[in-house]
Amino acid sequence: MDELFCLKANCPVCGKSLMDYKVKVDNCPSYKLKINVGEKEGAMNLSSVWESYNYLCDIETPENSIVKIFCPHCNSEIVSVAKCEVCKAPMIQFDLDIGGKIDICSRVGCKNHFVKFVDFTFALKNLFDESELSGMPYYRKMTISSKESDTALNDEDEKIEMIKSGTFLHAFCPHCKKTLIENNMIKLKVVRDKKTGYIMLSPYLNVFTSKSTIYLQEGKEIGDLRCFHCDTSLMVKDKKCEECGSEIFKIEITARTKLLDFCLCSKKGCRWHGLSKEDLNDIRLEDSMEW
Repeated sequence: MDELFCLKANCPVCGKSLMDYKVKVDNCPSYKLKINVGEKEGAMNLSSVWESYNYLCDIETPENSIVKIFCPHCNSEIVSVAKCEVCKAPMIQFDLDIGGKIDICSRVGCKNHFVKFVDFTFALKNLFDESELSGMPYYRKMTISSKESDTALNDEDEKIEMIKSGTFLHAFCPHCKKTLIENNMIKLKVVRDKKTGYIMLSPYLNVFTSKSTIYLQEGKEIGDLRCFHCDTSLMVKDKKCEECGSEIFKIEITARTKLLDFCLCSKKGCRWHGLSKEDLNDIRLEDSMEW
């Protein structure tokens, strides 16, 4: 389910897949590339999530520098004939598995990019087929079902409800109570190193895809996460992630008519999340690492 919003790309020269399923960025398989910045050579793993600007790189990529990208298979430079309409730097072009091409700017910090589909209907059908969403790619109604088990359940277990993986979580700010859902994503404000931006999280339970308007380094804490309505911090001061020890933040989600505290780790790439101990008396999250 992590690959739900990932665009799979191939080298436009040799046609081989650029996907790296071992190294994930934004919790999705990444594009594995060779990179040159000036006289330095290195390796890069670029996010495959549309409108995300995150990456991993083993050499420095200074702001405004021009990078050259090469295929890890045939060593050919991957470049487009087009120039960036924003900063005039060369564009970099990949072929997409679903049909069409994606162009991104080669200047570090420039966010110009676009997708071109040769046959939009064909590409859209392939996207639906890959995601197995049967024509519903961005929204699923929230459902809660009784916990299923092959073993006999005692009376206490029978009272516990299960929120199934893939359930659409309607999210709210715990302070101003306004919805955090925008364009079918959970939108949060990020304040990090005096920079402000937004991170969008998948609203589907146990789908860990994310994208952001500013660069967020994998394996590092994101920073202060806030409600984009009231600008109040969502960070929890007295608890840490039970998986990695990082800071956590809290939003509210709906289950039936009840609002639940839903906590998540603030470290990029960590998948820990859970309900409060009080809510665990009544409800479970399927396949989640609970408190």
